[in-house]
Amino acid sequence: MLVVGHPGHELRVYGWLTSARPIVQVLTDGSGSEGHSRIDSTTTVLDGAAARPGSVYGRMTDREIYRLILAGDHARFLGLADEIADELVRHDVTVAAGDAIEGFNPSHDVCRYVINAAVRLASARLGRPIACYGFALDAAPDAAAPSAGAAPLRVRLDDGLLDRKLKAAHAYAELKLEVDRALERFGAEPFRTEILWPVDLADPYGWDTSRIPYYESYGAERVKNGVYEHVVTFRDHVKPLADALWGHSAATG
Repeated sequence: MLVVGHPGHELRVYGWLTSARPIVQVLTDGSGSEGHSRIDSTTTVLDGAAARPGSVYGRMTDREIYRLILAGDHARFLGLADEIADELVRHDVTVAAGDAIEGFNPSHDVCRYVINAAVRLASARLGRPIACYGFALDAAPDAAAPSAGAAPLRVRLDDGLLDRKLKAAHAYAELKLEVDRALERFGAEPFRTEILWPVDLADPYGWDTSRIPYYESYGAERVKNGVYEHVVTFRDHVKPLADALWGHSAATG
């Protein structure tokens, strides 16, 4: 199963997607501040990879997920974890992959906390572990491990599959700017190697809690420019949600 915060994240693991053909859960519709959903473009990518949408597919707008995080509405996220756990059990899933903790975007990090809770819940019900992986969205696609640990899952694309991946990315109209920037920043070759890192499900945060995430400084700038009204912070908003998901999955699992 693939679980991502925004439609389009599946492009980072396109090779794995075409091989694993997972059920794909997408928490938001990727509508951003302008309100234009891009979930249909992800459906096109999934169709081309023979993957299929899950029950959580563009469930919230970006505005809604930020509002819920800011409001401390943890119940909605606990419900998502329960629903995804149900799907993991129903389909007897053995591998779950999704957004990694990077401190880049709060929705990405919250997605990871939802995944971890869902995997803990489902593993307890199944009576066996579910292999859990995360992949970078801001860092280089072939970046080294964020920390020492178990060996990663590596997918090496041949020329034909890399070409398909790049064509799928260029065809994703709503992400044209992001795709162009990523290729300018890294070049095409690093996208040949996809690295999915094992997630430590015993770590409640997956993050050095003394660090200030990028999304706080970015959010402060957006507030200053009148785009946002409030800044999402790790201490006041994301950490309490992570704690709630941890407690929910520990108590229930």
